[in-house]
Amino acid sequence: MPIHNFIALLTFFLLTSATIAQTSLKLPETIKVDPAALTAEPMCDPKISPAWREAQEIDGVKIDASPGCSPDNPAWIAAAVKGTNNISMDTLMKTGLSPDAIIKTDDLDGDGDPDRIIIKLEIMELNGKSPDFPGLVPTFDIAPGIQPGAWVFAPKTSGMSTENFESVRANPLLRLPSPVIRVEVGDIVQIVLENTHYFPHSIHLHGVDHPFSHGEHGGQDGVPQTSEMELMPGERRIYQFQARQPGTMFYHCHVQTHTHLAMGLAGMIVIEENKPNNWLQTLNIGAGHVRHPSVAVREQFDQEYDLHYHAMDKELSGIIQKHNDPRLIARDMNQRYDITDSTEDYFTLNGLSFPYTLRESLIIVEPDQKIKLRLLNSGGELIAVHTHGHHATITHYDGVEHNPVAQIMRDVFDMAPAQRLDLKLETVNDGKHSYGEGDWLFHDHREKGITTNGMAEGGSMSSIVYTSYLGEHGMPKVSHFGIDLNKYFTKEYFERRLPVWQDLDAWSSLGSPAGQAGFDTTTQTSLLNALYGLLAGLLIYLIFAKREQIKQCAVAAVSRLKSPKGSNQ
Repeated sequence: MPIHNFIALLTFFLLTSATIAQTSLKLPETIKVDPAALTAEPMCDPKISPAWREAQEIDGVKIDASPGCSPDNPAWIAAAVKGTNNISMDTLMKTGLSPDAIIKTDDLDGDGDPDRIIIKLEIMELNGKSPDFPGLVPTFDIAPGIQPGAWVFAPKTSGMSTENFESVRANPLLRLPSPVIRVEVGDIVQIVLENTHYFPHSIHLHGVDHPFSHGEHGGQDGVPQTSEMELMPGERRIYQFQARQPGTMFYHCHVQTHTHLAMGLAGMIVIEENKPNNWLQTLNIGAGHVRHPSVAVREQFDQEYDLHYHAMDKELSGIIQKHNDPRLIARDMNQRYDITDSTEDYFTLNGLSFPYTLRESLIIVEPDQKIKLRLLNSGGELIAVHTHGHHATITHYDGVEHNPVAQIMRDVFDMAPAQRLDLKLETVNDGKHSYGEGDWLFHDHREKGITTNGMAEGGSMSSIVYTSYLGEHGMPKVSHFGIDLNKYFTKEYFERRLPVWQDLDAWSSLGSPAGQAGFDTTTQTSLLNALYGLLAGLLIYLIFAKREQIKQCAVAAVSRLKSPKGSNQ
């Protein structure tokens, strides 16, 4: 092909590319994601009976109403108060608990309540790799489609780790966080840890008044380097104590703490004041609303809530989703995982992230109430919990009462890792305690704390909701403000496939820009740049390959220019 033909062809390519580039500068049209195409789920879990919200009495146990969307199974509460050894068979069968999960006997001080308490805990895995099929089992979603690998202390159960033979969803008793334990000052308490897991573990009673050693196995502080050997798979150990001081405390595994605690082996433990006829709700599964408060709490408060904040690193939680071999998991956790390079990606309140926190962790109040809040931070970083519309009073730090004269009111509560706070929340509308009725957000004011794997809105946010702002099914009434929460109850939202602001106006001015052939505009620009580079390379190649011809043409052209007019005729 003559050189001028190559040059003409190359010029055509360049002009065409320039035309394409000009065309690409036009703004693409907006594509609106059709809500009907989303995998939406009900705001309230349909497996939970609305009757559970009502005040009721089971086997002589009075259970407060809990009008939120997903209240606890009332049979659990009856079993936790009376003990699994003191309830009817019908109630026990409704719990899924083992008959020896909570044993209560012996009124040793003659004040009308049991003083010898035995609590049996197992160690269970959530969202781990299945050995039988591609997938996770048993599954526990902290938000729609979000399933981090986790371990929990769980009350001893009588059934399977899944709901049934046809489901991979976790038994409701197996969940984040590990359950809140409640006992009374002076109770002789035995926590029996049955290691049903494939790793060694222990329990450390953080802040709880307990002896360093116990006759059955020597040390019982839970620390392999100082007090005891690790509890191996298949073994059991008894941690016994008789607390002398009340307060909000903490229990957690102290084996390879940098990973085991972060994986979820941590819970709140509350030591209540000793009062007559003080039948306690010994386990609060999933934390949240305490539907059978202690005598001491009822004397001073209208309600009580347990609020357990936790955070997880997806790199760590993902290890158990890659391997079934405990040796490989141990290698990756103990030798390869570096906590100093870690980041926290999942932020939970009572084991869940927004929007699921609206199901279980609303603080539901009425005007002129006093509410006791117990907070625990079991994450690895400081948090800053902010209450909209309210100032609360800090009454206790780490289980120890603060001098009443020096107690302060705040609307931001800083909590270091492992720290506990007791708060008094008052809903009197005086502009200081409360600004009035509403649906008032409370959240971690570190902005990443309101994200789930970096996606907002998510994280540990929830609300203080007055009953006048609570809907029929236990969700906040927000639709009359034009707010639609349904988009948050889709996995596509947390997969970043749903434009956050697409529905703010009728024409979706902030929707998703249409791509071409499945590519976005950034990809188009990259392809055009690659095309320009290819054409430039082709030009250089042609110049090099045809250099002699180009040279001859150039020499001939110069000669023509220098020759006298008409000399060629």
